[in-house]
Amino acid sequence: MPDAELESARRQPDFDAAIPGCTETPREVLRFDRVGLSYDSRPVLQDLSFSVKAGETVALLGPSGCGKTTLLNIVAGFLKPSAGVALCNQREIAGPGPDRGVVFQSYALFDWMTVEDNIAFSLRCAGRPRAEQQDVARRMAALVGLAGFEKSYPYQLSGGMRQRCGLARVLAAGPSVMLMDEPFAAVDVQTRETLQEEILRIQATTGCTILFVTHSIDEAVFLGSRIFLMLKGRLGAFDEFAVNLPLPREQSDNRLHAEFLSVRERVYRAMRHAPGKEH
Repeated sequence: MPDAELESARRQPDFDAAIPGCTETPREVLRFDRVGLSYDSRPVLQDLSFSVKAGETVALLGPSGCGKTTLLNIVAGFLKPSAGVALCNQREIAGPGPDRGVVFQSYALFDWMTVEDNIAFSLRCAGRPRAEQQDVARRMAALVGLAGFEKSYPYQLSGGMRQRCGLARVLAAGPSVMLMDEPFAAVDVQTRETLQEEILRIQATTGCTILFVTHSIDEAVFLGSRIFLMLKGRLGAFDEFAVNLPLPREQSDNRLHAEFLSVRERVYRAMRHAPGKEH
């Protein structure tokens, strides 16, 4: 396949069913089948099973210590299950891979590299031509709202802009799944809400699947097409909530929609009345 065709294919959503308006059944991207994980013989997750379809955003919500980040790290390939099997795109997860990109809370940018070079880092590691690196970096910068800042360094950016740069770097690799571990926890409320809207806009453009870890009910309801409410002491067992907000999902008024308020209340009550909840 010529380079131009390869690049075009890499930029398309992985599954037609992820495109709004498509009526085909979405393909399964992730599956956990009775997954368990233990630290020093102490179980953290046990018999955890679920599946995620292409184009979904699943919010992993719950208190510290409930297993959210452990689950995310298994999908990323940073941890290997002690039991069961975890699949991504119908293949067992044996370690990190280019089909899964991780957006960290701490930005994880290279301070000595420009925005452009940070975004293009995965392409540089893959040995792609410099012209391609620059082209993809500029397109990803524009996608996340950083057009005009390609030659800036991380220290010249605000916290929200740094997180946009980290997001663009993940998108440049063309993953089918984005894994986000409280990526907006370090920014102010207004910036956080703007970035939430940007994530949904970018997802609608790329068709990627997202697993998003958060402690915030509002964030989970606004972003998630489904919410997995995980509670401490349940070894990863979760209560599931579907969220059906109007399209386009990124519109800020969805935070005032009756569905948002209804789901938020149900999740809040489930958290408050759960056995063994934190006080």
